[in-house]
Amino acid sequence: MCRIMQQSIPNRIVIYAKDIMNITGRKERAARKLLAQIRKKYKKRRGEFISIDEFCEFTSLKKESVSVFLSN
Repeated sequence: MCRIMQQSIPNRIVIYAKDIMNITGRKERAARKLLAQIRKKYKKRRGEFISIDEFCEFTSLKKESVSVFLSN
């Protein structure tokens, strides 16, 4: 008998420009600019990760709404 194992994808805590493009409908340049603004607010250096919580707080979006787009 062969068992098929289902792979579960763990929830992410980091958001990327591509995610912002899917959530907001913005183009890549605008999504990257938004990430830069969030980094500036939280005093992070270029290349440091932005958490989903930080993104939601900055944009005033609910985490539940955002997580729908990240589950793909």
